Amino acid sequence: MEQVGLRLHPDKTKIVYCQDAKRRLDYEHTAFTFLGFTFRTRIVRSKHGKLFASFQPAISIDAQKKISGQIRRWRLHRRIGLGFAEVAQQINPIVRGWMQYYGAFYRSALYPLLSRINAYLMRWIRGKYKRLRPLKKAAACWQRITRQHPRLFAHRAWAHGSWWTG
Repeated sequence: MEQVGLRLHPDKTKIVYCQDAKRRLDYEHTAFTFLGFTFRTRIVRSKHGKLFASFQPAISIDAQKKISGQIRRWRLHRRIGLGFAEVAQQINPIVRGWMQYYGAFYRSALYPLLSRINAYLMRWIRGKYKRLRPLKKAAACWQRITRQHPRLFAHRAWAHGSWWTG
């Protein structure tokens, strides 16, 4: 590499075992992270519906933690002066960007983050409307809003979550 003018950093350079199936456990490195994606063996479904092991990228743990921290810093539950449309207008461009970038590969790895956004929105509903403080009433309101306006929140295109997050 030095002959062509490149220098490899010893801490950042490693040989990674990338074989799809029949993985041997004696290899030191079986995954690597690059540009917010962790490349490792994952179970995927073929176009014929069969499951098999393949070396695939998905959002890295560090990127997930960074996004979770950003969602927490939004402090949605404290924005009770805003309506549904205003909250959606504020978070949609950011969430849509995450979905387009990290959702390009193995999008199901993003579902926990999108469910986290749902949970914060449920908390916001319960704080904004006193009559919706009981969890079941807030969940019914959230389901009604997402059913009446399915495109209001960008993450609703992918996140179907549990019964109480829609």
